[in-house]
Amino acid sequence: MRRVIVWRHGETEHNASGIYQGQLDTELSVRGREQAQRAAEVLAARGAVRLVTSDLTRAVQTATCLAERTGLRAEPDARLREIHVGRWQGLTHQEVLARDPEAQQALERGEDVVRGQTGERVADVAARARAVFEEVVADLPEHGPAVLASHGLASRALVCAVVGLDFQQASQALVGLRNCHWAELVEHATGWRLEAWNVGVPEAHAVPTIAHPVP
Repeated sequence: MRRVIVWRHGETEHNASGIYQGQLDTELSVRGREQAQRAAEVLAARGAVRLVTSDLTRAVQTATCLAERTGLRAEPDARLREIHVGRWQGLTHQEVLARDPEAQQALERGEDVVRGQTGERVADVAARARAVFEEVVADLPEHGPAVLASHGLASRALVCAVVGLDFQQASQALVGLRNCHWAELVEHATGWRLEAWNVGVPEAHAVPTIAHPVP
């Protein structure tokens, strides 16, 4: 059985503050770097044979922690980037609600609208991330997993696309993928299945997540 681990990057200051990042190129916070180091120790024991990462700095920094422990090269791929949220980038959740209430209402109704007028839809993200997934698994052996380092919404979109879950329903049923947590996909005779979701390393002094996690 072939396996793919989809790994969200560690925390950034924007994550901690509830600011829409989208494709803003932010770095890991001190806490995020610690998360990445702890998660890499666990993932290194899984015997990964391929490591592909979003080319945004926060994902590359996360993937590098695993690369240093495994000898794998962290291969950057822009198709694993977070959803582009257009004019929402750099704004807080409350600011987006105030500036674009109609789009927020549409999202709550389950519509896949363009984010921030000039950004992407979830369908766009799923298509580009799924293309990376298919290329990676085409050459993936059965004895070790591939690791894809990506982002919160992009990771969910990819997982849903691979296993055939409706994104909106999955968003209602599954809590968001936490910083430096991962999902695990495994191939069966009938196709790919989600074997694990939101796996991570507990923090000694965990900080509560914000009420409205944003991309």
